[in-house]
Amino acid sequence: MTANNLPDVIDLRSDTVTRPSLAMRRAMAEAEVGDDVYGEDPTINRLQARAAEIFEREAALFVPTGSMGNLVAIKTWTRPGMEVIVELRGHIYTYELGSISAVAGCLPRTTTAPDGILTWELIEPLIRAKSVYGPVTGLISLENSHNMNGGSVYTREGTDAICAKARAAGIPVHMDGARIFNAALAVGCTVAELAHACDSVMFCLSKGLGAPVGSMLVGTRDFIDKARAMRKLVGGGMRQAGVLAAAGLVALEESPKRLHVDHENAKRLAQALAGIPGVTIDPAKVVTNIVMFDVQKSGQTAGEISAALRERAVLANPTGKYQIRMVTHCDVDRNGIERAIAQLNEVMRGASRAA
Repeated sequence: MTANNLPDVIDLRSDTVTRPSLAMRRAMAEAEVGDDVYGEDPTINRLQARAAEIFEREAALFVPTGSMGNLVAIKTWTRPGMEVIVELRGHIYTYELGSISAVAGCLPRTTTAPDGILTWELIEPLIRAKSVYGPVTGLISLENSHNMNGGSVYTREGTDAICAKARAAGIPVHMDGARIFNAALAVGCTVAELAHACDSVMFCLSKGLGAPVGSMLVGTRDFIDKARAMRKLVGGGMRQAGVLAAAGLVALEESPKRLHVDHENAKRLAQALAGIPGVTIDPAKVVTNIVMFDVQKSGQTAGEISAALRERAVLANPTGKYQIRMVTHCDVDRNGIERAIAQLNEVMRGASRAA
């Protein structure tokens, strides 16, 4: 049974499952288009200019996916054989099919960090001294917000401190900011302020912002010129892609205004989960739209609990043997959250009785 076959489904698997709004569909239908490989798609050009303006950068590049955006950034900053420093559960290491090595030819240099948030004290020991024997450190990647650590965030001060030290060491810093608009809201600043010290930033239009497809890469004009060639190299040359960019423009202008609703719903969900027997969660750590909780005390696995929820038209992702992730977004309102809470409560009661 697929999600579309479920009646009145509450889909909390990810914020990637959202459907384009009527405004997005209208914009897509009416989009001016041209050939983007020639740089002639006016809607793509407007989206790229607007993204650069919002992030206070010289230029931006539209890419089909966040994974491609991260890969393009890695290939632009590094050469094969270099190392990329990344937190152990970072997306570019965990969920991008090893492209960091398979395509970019780089080695991931990983470490764990509290809540997934790296500091210079954790990064510095991983930096390789230049020699004729070992790989050279080519890039540092920060993920903000951090997906697999429950949407935890880097502060502006923390990011600035890392970037200042990295710059002194001659190492660029890339921000995997798939959900950076959520992160900026959580710490109370603009996305430009939060990421200003990073050398490049990737952010998704198709996650918290609700567009049907697409991500952006922003940086200096020189970096983006090189990244455009890398995008073509990995198969990202697009033609009349303005129909996609049109939805992205709507998302970029309208969606950040309502992200606080997703955060409020995530907080409500976390607080309710904390009161359900068999669930372990610290609601204080839920600061964006990602809620992760442990069900080991229920006596059942995350897969079993998620399967039982599915039968009740609530979709969630098991991300470990006993860990479940739920993500709030624009297609699930407060009533949907309350229904999900009620259904999980029933499932957990059943699990306790079965145990």
